[in-house]
Amino acid sequence: MADSWEALKQSCMACRACGLAETRTHVVFGDGAQDAEILLIGEGPGQHEDEQGVPFVGRGGQLLNDMLEMIGLDRTNVYIANVVKCRPPQNRDPLHVEQEACMDFLRRQAALLQPKIIVCLGRIAAKAIIKEDFKITSEHGQWFERGGVQMTATFHPAALLRDVSKRPDAFEDLKSIQAKIREICKHTEV
Repeated sequence: MADSWEALKQSCMACRACGLAETRTHVVFGDGAQDAEILLIGEGPGQHEDEQGVPFVGRGGQLLNDMLEMIGLDRTNVYIANVVKCRPPQNRDPLHVEQEACMDFLRRQAALLQPKIIVCLGRIAAKAIIKEDFKITSEHGQWFERGGVQMTATFHPAALLRDVSKRPDAFEDLKSIQAKIREICKHTEV
């Protein structure tokens, strides 16, 4: 049976497949346009996201909004999801077993969305989606193709808040993403 957004969300909300379910306040399913051509994937919710049930709402979320605005996008014409849907304790990196527990939900979100472009935000997402040995410092901004979907990665907004020296590279990544959107997206104007 084919998924619907609502059925998939309800299934995700009821998930108890890993230990993160024990400590979560909210499942952070995803947010944005369900017909978006661009899928942004982060690593997992932080404290603010766990409290509100929406991805990227803290300081990193504000920076992400600013980054999107720089290339003519906003949350109404992209979809934002995470590798894991529940907050890891103390904002640690999600464990491999936790990522695996959530991966089917992310795959099903992507199947419903059918994006033309996937942008991984940070190394955790890039390793989970693009390739296991992805090196964010040397491979950010490079394009990969899988199943007709163009994929790239840039630095996670939280990393850009911690290390402003990465911002010029991230800006170049954004320009590359904007160019790719202009090249292949039909109804997303930037």
